[in-house]
Amino acid sequence: MLLAELVQTSEDVASTRSRSAKVEALAALLRRLAPAEVEPAVALLAGQPRQGKIGVGWAMLRAIDTPAAERPSIELVELDAVITRLQSLAGAGTRTARLELLEDLLGRATLLEADFIRRLLVADLRQGAQEGVMADAVARASGVELAALRRAVMLAGDLARVAAIALTQGQSGVCAIGMEVLRPVLPMLASTAEDVASAIGDLGTCAVEWKLDGARVQAHRAGDEVRLYTRNLNDVTARLPGVAAVLRALDVEQVVLDGEVMGVSEDGPDAFQDTMSSFGRRTGPPRRAALGVWFFDCLHLDGHDLLDRPLVERSAVLDRLGAPRVPSIITDDVTTAVAFQGEALAAGHEGVMVKAATSNYEAGRRGAAWRKVKPVHTLDLVVLAAEWGSGRRQGWLSNLHLGARDPQGGYVMVGKTFKGLTDTLLEWQTAELLRRESARHGRVVEIAPPLVVEVAVDGVQASTRYAGGVALRFARVRRYRHDKDPDEVDTIDDVLALLSRRGPAGEAGSSPGR
Repeated sequence: MLLAELVQTSEDVASTRSRSAKVEALAALLRRLAPAEVEPAVALLAGQPRQGKIGVGWAMLRAIDTPAAERPSIELVELDAVITRLQSLAGAGTRTARLELLEDLLGRATLLEADFIRRLLVADLRQGAQEGVMADAVARASGVELAALRRAVMLAGDLARVAAIALTQGQSGVCAIGMEVLRPVLPMLASTAEDVASAIGDLGTCAVEWKLDGARVQAHRAGDEVRLYTRNLNDVTARLPGVAAVLRALDVEQVVLDGEVMGVSEDGPDAFQDTMSSFGRRTGPPRRAALGVWFFDCLHLDGHDLLDRPLVERSAVLDRLGAPRVPSIITDDVTTAVAFQGEALAAGHEGVMVKAATSNYEAGRRGAAWRKVKPVHTLDLVVLAAEWGSGRRQGWLSNLHLGARDPQGGYVMVGKTFKGLTDTLLEWQTAELLRRESARHGRVVEIAPPLVVEVAVDGVQASTRYAGGVALRFARVRRYRHDKDPDEVDTIDDVLALLSRRGPAGEAGSSPGR
């Protein structure tokens, strides 16, 4: 298939807000693909090349000025092959080699194709074909039941791979996909509760756990082989030798655990940014030696999948393993749970998780069976642009333009803030935003791809100033979320929901975040 057909479908999907129309357009394209084209096509349409990060930024793309081709000639699989070559380049002369590859590719691309390729390579392809829409399209094109397809995706952690199986092997092939040790599954996520009492009131008997302010890690072991994955399913085994050693010390043959990595010191838990500074290194050991791991769930043990077992049973298995454990109690008593929350806060942690004792592990979903309770109201948003500062902030990008995710595609601006930024963060932020600069209008620098930032807010209020119809109240930056992708941030619906939870003094409740 010519790339032009896929690009036109992308344009069609981006031009409509109708989910059903998006799904039908995508399904129609999927039906026309050859088997070898399915994986790259699904990944490209979702805006995420299957090769992962490519190492190409706006600065490199701006250096290429080639006229557009008049007729399309690039095959879909050719683009996939070029991306693979771009990613594989390393060492001396890499920039020159990448420029040559890109100049040749873009020189053969039509205007629409070139725009698609450029935005794809810098993760700025906001076309509304997010994973949920793509999954619906794959199910429709293949005739596979949507529930079976979604479960296969959560177990495989790879929509493109599952799509190829669905379109070539059908329902039986998809249903044969199971959990495999050393292959990550999408993590279960939590909703938010106003407080411990409301969570227990909704869920009954619960496991109440300390909510550690660390980095999520999924730990796999098969024999002596260990692999560690982030919440985004990136392999970080080489960065966490201490965690790998903990896994190898367990008296098991096979195990999959879910937990948190966190920096610790004599004064208590490290700030999140300090943990991520160490955890985020691409190669070599962490900068800080005191990265610890604490587990809160067991998904597999010695040939037995535990995803569909109640939480109390999985917790009992975890306790028997003797692995480092997130502090937890089982209770239906609000007073006991609130006292336990107080212990977590006194120890310097974020709050507590409240989980239904009978809940299964719903991989890849933000379910109502898990609730997080934090005293600070926070939102995970994206930085879309920033304005140059004045006065003592002269020369720094300071005032941030904040956006929430539109479920139909793209982002909706919901406010600005310049609060909560230290000089150190301003210096880093300016360099990082300029590295991602995509356009400039007077004092405003637009960026792509956007950065994820966690902001604390006192609430929200209705406003016509921003496209979302709402504005943040007293937003201040807490931290940048390097462990999150822009498509994971809170939606405009999450932000709007705060309006309906305003108390008599105008305060708003918490919203979904990590």
